[in-house]
Amino acid sequence: MVMARRHAAVSAGTALYCAGLLASLSHSTGHLPVPLRLAGLVLLGWGAWRQRSLTAWIFWAMIAGGELGADAPAFAVSLRVFSDIFLRLIKTIVAPLILGTLITGIAAHGQMRSLGRMGLKALIYFEALTTIAMLVGLAAINITHAGVGLDMSQQHAAADFPRAAQAAPMRWDEVLLHTFPENIAKSVADNQILQVAVFAILFGVALGRLSAENRAPLLRVIESLTETMFAFTNVVMYYAPVGVGAAMAYTVGQMGPGVLLHLGRLLLTLYAALLAFGLFGLLPVALMAGVPIRRFLRAVAEPATIAFATSTSEAALPRAMEAMEALGVPRRIVGFVIPAGYSFNLDGSTLYLALASVFVAQAAGVHMGWKQQMFMVGTLMLTSKGVAGVPRATLIVLLATVAMFRLPEEPIFVILGIDALMDMARTTVNVVGNCLASVVVARWEGEFGSQAPAIETMDALPVAEA
Repeated sequence: MVMARRHAAVSAGTALYCAGLLASLSHSTGHLPVPLRLAGLVLLGWGAWRQRSLTAWIFWAMIAGGELGADAPAFAVSLRVFSDIFLRLIKTIVAPLILGTLITGIAAHGQMRSLGRMGLKALIYFEALTTIAMLVGLAAINITHAGVGLDMSQQHAAADFPRAAQAAPMRWDEVLLHTFPENIAKSVADNQILQVAVFAILFGVALGRLSAENRAPLLRVIESLTETMFAFTNVVMYYAPVGVGAAMAYTVGQMGPGVLLHLGRLLLTLYAALLAFGLFGLLPVALMAGVPIRRFLRAVAEPATIAFATSTSEAALPRAMEAMEALGVPRRIVGFVIPAGYSFNLDGSTLYLALASVFVAQAAGVHMGWKQQMFMVGTLMLTSKGVAGVPRATLIVLLATVAMFRLPEEPIFVILGIDALMDMARTTVNVVGNCLASVVVARWEGEFGSQAPAIETMDALPVAEA
């Protein structure tokens, strides 16, 4: 009964708000549109309050901020300070989180050397698929130009962003040298996130070379730091509705309601790109490897649904591992490939980062050539390793890398308004991609279906399959 009332409030609020929007477009109902939209917002807010969901509150804040920006633009523009507070809080997370996730992701898999051929095949597969995802994302955003015309460069105090971004690409030897840190503290202070990532990778490799006895104490400390930063991220995200609402109010107040059309184009671009990646990336790989497509889809349906509903890859991890073992992938392959994929095989997140980063450049009025786009997205791929388990953690990576390329951060706050809808889709692709990776590696090793799965894992398959 309570759940039904919540859904009824949300449905009624959505209907009233949409009716108000349609009335505004018709220009024939006098002052009626504004009361309709406000009534819809009240019902949506009540539904979000009853749901006690951060995603619901972010969605409501986005709509309320847009409404405030349209109705009271002068006041809305003054709210930018609240979005800047959110930006500062996020920036404090960047370096520790990337350091921790990369170091633990590499050092914890120090046994890769002993896994030999299977580990090498898995890593090659991971990098090949994430590269395809990156190319699909870049192609999609360059076809739709979802950010072109948004022109958010005027919102930033620095008027020379386009010139700065044009000057950012250096000679290849300067780029290569700039990738390596000379002082990790300086790299953190200067927000040189690529240098932080390189240091973390080398540190993780070095830590992984130690004996288990010598590696364990420091690894526990770094793992504890990483978990703390994840918790810190969750705490900061409680402020996200305020930051998103203020950013949306400022943006709409400064630029007008037309910005929402660009967000709709970006959302459609992402979903279309993810579908294209599934059809032209994952499906051909599955066919070439001889994966039983129908059985795989039935097995992966439940983990994918969990990922879509929770926007968190780790929530689907246990069921995904059980489902793949029940499908016929040996436990030793499942136990290596899927957890490793959560650090190195983020197909959906990589595609999203490619879209979002170029969208930011387009919104800033900055023209970036293919070489610049590839370098920026390559940086994003490197710094995003290990963040699959945290909802909206890609926001942190995107903010850090965009700052490195001297682009404004305001478009990212606009993206955050629809990030929950984007996160569900990209997380689902992450989970499906990692499940497929385990089957493909098992086929390459000639071990798919070679072992009878444990009885307890058979519950992970649909009744018809078991």
